[in-house]
Amino acid sequence: MDRPDCDKPVFSERVIVDGTVTPVSLFSDGTLWCLSGGQRCLTLRKEVLGFVTDGPNIRIKTVIETRDCCFPGNRGKLVRNEIVFQSLSEESQRLWCQNLREYIDSLGRPKKLFIFLNPFGGKKTATNIFLDHVKPLLEDAEIQITVQETKYQLHAKEVARTLDVSQYDGIVCVSGDGILVEVVNGILEREDWETAIKTPLGVIPAGTGNGMAKSLLDSVGNPCTPAHAVLSIIQGHKRPLDVATIRQGETTFFSVLMLAWGLVADIDIESEKYRWMGSARIDFYALTRIFRLRHYNGCVSFVPAPGFEGFGEPTSYPGKFTSKVDNKCDPSEVEANKLQKCCYQGTDINLENLNWRVINGPFISIWLHNVPWGGENTMAAPDAKVVLRWLPGLDYYQGLPKITVVVNDVRVK
Repeated sequence: MDRPDCDKPVFSERVIVDGTVTPVSLFSDGTLWCLSGGQRCLTLRKEVLGFVTDGPNIRIKTVIETRDCCFPGNRGKLVRNEIVFQSLSEESQRLWCQNLREYIDSLGRPKKLFIFLNPFGGKKTATNIFLDHVKPLLEDAEIQITVQETKYQLHAKEVARTLDVSQYDGIVCVSGDGILVEVVNGILEREDWETAIKTPLGVIPAGTGNGMAKSLLDSVGNPCTPAHAVLSIIQGHKRPLDVATIRQGETTFFSVLMLAWGLVADIDIESEKYRWMGSARIDFYALTRIFRLRHYNGCVSFVPAPGFEGFGEPTSYPGKFTSKVDNKCDPSEVEANKLQKCCYQGTDINLENLNWRVINGPFISIWLHNVPWGGENTMAAPDAKVVLRWLPGLDYYQGLPKITVVVNDVRVK
């Protein structure tokens, strides 16, 4: 691999590499070029995590991807590595550190992260995943971390609701999908939700399903592994993601992954007693339930996406649209409504004026997806994109608890 002659290095000095004095050059595109032992090239943007000094030595922390000899088309594992060169003078070392730091800082990588660690997810391996894969890479990248283990259900939501997000460059969930959903709900219940929701969120696959991590990594061609997820976070990669508002009676909550009713929901909930099996609990219980199918009575009212107007029958909006507080309410209820409106209230779309259609049951399962993968091994919605704009509204009703789902303009990075 030869550098073009016209591309002059921004910095070049002779250093000692493997006991040999050789020129090493840093180019404007972040390429580090060394002539020792044959031409060697290192890309700061993709391969370098960080660097430290050790006396006259500069230790560059890197990550490389191994290749699968048996299956050349497969992506290999990410392996930490270290490249060491020795400066010939203190001034040379100072200039090297200055140039390397300036380039790495220009990449916009996070410097301080808040990490939720769910030790109960999946096969309860999240702690080991954090210690073996997450923490070493973050340390190499010189990223400061604050770790919060979740103690009980909705703990992450409580913390996210009051966390001083201005102190961090991002929030990372070492867990399955549940903790990420809790964090999103906690953030959107804050008074400063418009600012807080701009905080980038990351997820490291360490749970049962890992549908969000799979969808995000698969969208850029990466395998769903903790190391690849950590590397994407270190490199500061971001993708926008829609948030769905779900209303059930007086309760409002938010989803970034999926909404399930019927078979899939029952499998997820009722297989909890087999959590010791890890992700296998889903497959085991799904097989059990498929042989004993239930039917679910109800209707699904929806606004069709372009091209799907022929599905279902025309209908009017089945819900009750209200946008103002009733003046006849008890004063305490009015005050509670005012307090609630400090947080995110969902989309401001007037649902009554949309072209609703209805499909009548009975159903076996309803599964709505914001992203393609429901789990690492389940691509339930192949045509869904990480950035989704599909249903402006959806309602379940007729003898069932009412749930309204609206895809909003809120975006999670």
